[in-house]
Amino acid sequence: MNSPENEPHSRHDHRELGRDLDLFAGDPIVGSGLPLWLPAGSVIRDELERLARDIARADGCVSVHTPVLGKRALFEKSGHWAKFADDMFPPMALSDELPGDQLVLRPANCPHHAMIYASRQRSYRELPIRLNELAPMFRAERSGVVSGLTRVRQINLDDTHVFCRPDQVADEAESALRSALYAQRVLGLAVDYVRLSLPDDGPGYLGDPAVWADAGEALRRAAVAVDLASYGLEVVEAPGEAAFYGPKLDLQVIDGNGHEETIATVQLDFVQPQRFNLVYDGPHDRKEQVVMIHRGTVGSMERVTAALLERYDGRMPLWLNPIQLSVLPVSESVDAISREFVDTLVARGLRAQLDAAGSLGARIRNARARRDYAFAVIGDAEAADGSVQVNDVFAGYRGSLPREDVADILADAYAARSAPTWPKPAE
Repeated sequence: MNSPENEPHSRHDHRELGRDLDLFAGDPIVGSGLPLWLPAGSVIRDELERLARDIARADGCVSVHTPVLGKRALFEKSGHWAKFADDMFPPMALSDELPGDQLVLRPANCPHHAMIYASRQRSYRELPIRLNELAPMFRAERSGVVSGLTRVRQINLDDTHVFCRPDQVADEAESALRSALYAQRVLGLAVDYVRLSLPDDGPGYLGDPAVWADAGEALRRAAVAVDLASYGLEVVEAPGEAAFYGPKLDLQVIDGNGHEETIATVQLDFVQPQRFNLVYDGPHDRKEQVVMIHRGTVGSMERVTAALLERYDGRMPLWLNPIQLSVLPVSESVDAISREFVDTLVARGLRAQLDAAGSLGARIRNARARRDYAFAVIGDAEAADGSVQVNDVFAGYRGSLPREDVADILADAYAARSAPTWPKPAE
């Protein structure tokens, strides 16, 4: 998906755009790093969540819901407490409870999903099991480093955990990598390369080195099966970049300042299955340990929204745009027909609005300043012949079309998360 014509590069920081376009706000009494999603910003977030759910469903994931709190003992058992206690919010003590019974805001969602897997006996025949949740998790970021949507204290993550047999790892990793690349293509966000994050010789990795080696090889096979060269990408092996519980495939982006960031990941985990005794009944009546795969496709709602705002300079593609079509009547005499057109668009599931106050020129300027996807003008001639003058600012299209055709074109493009296919102007 391309940027609007004449806007190939971002000109604004996402924090400026968020303020100018009324997408998100903050307030000291709420707290640093805790953005408030305003109605227009909530539209963008809702669409991203819908994309994440659609991808998860297509991959055979099932939806679950888990609490944001857990006992300190849960995270001690998972290993998070030992590794990340300094980045977690302090435990909350209730009456005279023991330290292990204190409640903490979770720094990750995987322990809760592990407990869902462990909630009943599992057979090798029912694997893989893929649990998906758009779940909040928390980081005790210091006030001096929180910033806009990129460094926040509550992260809302498209998070899936796959529980599978060892012989299923490569296929599951391949499927997850394909879905992550698909998500970035739909979003229009470029990926610079895929990083195979491996351990180094340091002491910070948990588990058997032989298991680590097998896991790294499974990820290599997955990357080969995806044929990254067809995406214009290569795999770069990075010793020392693995998480403490397993190697991973990371989709990496590099911004104009040389800053590098992971936007999606496929990560193996054999430590938590050991710690939580996550097993299944094997074919020979033996208990076998399951393999856990963390997969993220869309990523965190906050960071991907920030990236999209800067990628498109605030003028979002049709499916993400808070206002997909602003309808501008030339005069009061066509208000009723314009309102009827807006009602038709809304009934088709589109985000349309009637803008009738002020001069036509001022309303056109306002539509451009709001970064509306497109605007449409209806005058006496258009009212009489059932047409509308469309200006698709994003695609640089202008033309007169029947109102029914405009509704069809926009609805089809929205459903497909693609750009509208406008007819070519007559020669």
